[in-house]
Amino acid sequence: MPSTATKPLPPRRPRSSSRRVWKTLVFIVILILLAAAAYAGYLYYKINSAIDSAGGDNTAPVTKPVNANPVTVLLLGVDSRPKGGSLNTDVIMVASLNPERKTATIVSIPRDTYIKMNGYSSGKANSFYAAFHNAKSSTADTKTKQFFGKYLNVPIDYIAKIDFKGFEEIVDKLGGLTLNVDMNMCYTDKFDGTSIKLAKGTQSLNGKQTLDFVRYRKGNCQNAADSNDIDRNERQQQVIGEMVGKLKSLEGLLKLGPVIEAGGKNVDTDIPSSQIKSFIRTYMGIDRDKINYVHLEGEWHSPYITIGQTELKSAQTALQEQLK
Repeated sequence: MPSTATKPLPPRRPRSSSRRVWKTLVFIVILILLAAAAYAGYLYYKINSAIDSAGGDNTAPVTKPVNANPVTVLLLGVDSRPKGGSLNTDVIMVASLNPERKTATIVSIPRDTYIKMNGYSSGKANSFYAAFHNAKSSTADTKTKQFFGKYLNVPIDYIAKIDFKGFEEIVDKLGGLTLNVDMNMCYTDKFDGTSIKLAKGTQSLNGKQTLDFVRYRKGNCQNAADSNDIDRNERQQQVIGEMVGKLKSLEGLLKLGPVIEAGGKNVDTDIPSSQIKSFIRTYMGIDRDKINYVHLEGEWHSPYITIGQTELKSAQTALQEQLK
């Protein structure tokens, strides 16, 4: 009689470990893509919100789209502190940018530069914005652009202003900057709360320290060196170079949203929002060696710096070259 015993089942083959690993990797990649998409959406929202809050009137017609035309921008660092703030401009830069060549020239004007021009009272460069503003004129920005445009013999299209706290916040959002501190810096002022203490050497500086670095002029502590406006301009240009370099790095790109958000809160400009976005698209990848820094140098005749005509003409020509 034939046997009715059930034949044993063949042994189950173990699931391939490589298959499990592959599924796990696919799952991780999907999660990364979803996270990247969510972050990109969040970043796009943040950037647009920040730019809309910072930009000028979007209803005004744009006659010179920045992605197709060279433009010149006046950059001002304004002292608007609650204590000691005078609206004087510690930082005065004029930047001409060329979208076709992806190049720029930035001229730094020392704050103590003596300026005398027809139609204006003579005085220090850093006093004119405050004078136009204190005249309670609604066209203070326009008058400031016209003034420095006449001085440097270029048409200035836009103005952008930032105060001390705003500068600190932007540098902090960028994660600080690695800068070469050129001297021991120590200065305190109980009246306005200034407290600068930096040691000479290359180091990572946060926002407050970076502001101290670019503002430092003289020391009142033991072993502290004195500085001048020419040194300050060189430091300002070093800071801009480091910011440009860091924004182009992977670390900087990941922090672009918070940086632009901080800029939106703290930068006051008449550049229309649509043109700010075009600026970012056009010049975000500019190489550091395509930026030509020009710092005006002159002779110190207390309390002014006097710029020679040859020096001034050279700076004017450098800006004009970008507009061709």
